[in-house]
Amino acid sequence: MTAAQILLVEDQGALARTYQGFLRDDPYEIIHVENGASALKALDRSPNAVILDLKLPDMNGLEILRLIRERDLSMPVVVVTAHGSMQTAIDAMRAGAADFLVKPFTAERLRVTLQNALEKEELTAVVRTYQEEIDRRNFQGFIGSSLHMQAVYRAIESAANSKATVFFTGESGTGKEIAARAVHDLSGRTGAFVPLNCGAIPRDLMESEFFGHVKGAFTGALAEREGAARQAHKGTFFLDEVCEMDPQLQTKLLRFLQTGQFMKVGGSSLEDVDVRVVCATNRDPHAEVQAGRFREDLYYRLHVIPIHMPPLRERGQDIVEIARHFFEQFSNQEGRSFEHLSDDAQTMLRNYDWPGNVRELQNVVRNVVVMNQEPIIEAEALRPLIATNGKGQSLRHEPSAPASSQTATLDQLAGQIRPLSAVEREAIEQALDLCDGDVRKAAVFLDIAPATIYRKLKVWGDA
Repeated sequence: MTAAQILLVEDQGALARTYQGFLRDDPYEIIHVENGASALKALDRSPNAVILDLKLPDMNGLEILRLIRERDLSMPVVVVTAHGSMQTAIDAMRAGAADFLVKPFTAERLRVTLQNALEKEELTAVVRTYQEEIDRRNFQGFIGSSLHMQAVYRAIESAANSKATVFFTGESGTGKEIAARAVHDLSGRTGAFVPLNCGAIPRDLMESEFFGHVKGAFTGALAEREGAARQAHKGTFFLDEVCEMDPQLQTKLLRFLQTGQFMKVGGSSLEDVDVRVVCATNRDPHAEVQAGRFREDLYYRLHVIPIHMPPLRERGQDIVEIARHFFEQFSNQEGRSFEHLSDDAQTMLRNYDWPGNVRELQNVVRNVVVMNQEPIIEAEALRPLIATNGKGQSLRHEPSAPASSQTATLDQLAGQIRPLSAVEREAIEQALDLCDGDVRKAAVFLDIAPATIYRKLKVWGDA
């Protein structure tokens, strides 16, 4: 492992040698300079950290600190100040110092402070790496920055330029069609995006909707008609609720996917088209295959790039962000004044299960805007619409009524309250699983230092 370079800016030689002695057993390469001018030159070597004495013969150490921040250099700076100069230390922290040391200090204090500063900078660097994705709050018609949605955004971007079939799953109202349109918009295909709801078209008209028909093909076919497959030439053919497709049409769809050819109803010649197929369902497609309602070979032909759309209840603060968007949109349409959601209203929105997902949230917001004149939306305005939603569903996380008035026994409490150490271990192990074992990435999302995870893993491994 390459030793971290530490720039030590200290004008007193004896103190500099003392600090170097403190760190001689640590994996650091110490670069010592005695004044501010030399320190500014040494910054060109991009050291990993700086130990900076604020009292220098040619300039104030705070000037060096400010120049480091003005140059947008990422190395952490630990400032050293004399006893009784706490205001100077505070000024240094405000100027961007990672930490400070008050003379005199011990070897252990220096080692721990420097190690913490380096670990914090390492964590910050990882955060910067993922910052663009983590901070993305809008994407192709979606609103939300939750980790669930960041994964969806990345999957859509990765799949867009491929010719492979994308299969969206998820509950009704989670935005599967918006996601399908995003795949099309990012794909660069020049043709149209043509959606077809396989569950909304009568069975005897489905083939005609898919492939079109010639004049006189059946009663009512008064003219030749192009089907969705032809309309989507050079574009994207979106099959919504694909698991509700009639078994006979499943066979013809499979042949179409294999050959890129189809024949109109009543026609006598094959036609070629270039289409990208994207499909979606609110059912479990594998369960439909197991139940014999969906062809297994068609399932494997379609289920190439699966992307699951998370339900709204799993998206945390996204719920509030989406609600704000709808409040602003509908308030403008209805000539209402909207300022913000109260804290209680936000809590109520986050705690509700939203069985109808974004579609239900949209309806609730429109109702509140129409029926409410106040610019600040309080929980009371939402309560009649989402406390039970007329369906009996209650808010999540509400304390359930006690079974009896008796105090819970110790055995009952032991079964209901888990030790904090167990909860901590479960959270860390789950984060590592979700991040494919990447400790630094897991540390970003857990908001702890990577060293903490390594330390915990060692303790659990020795237990």
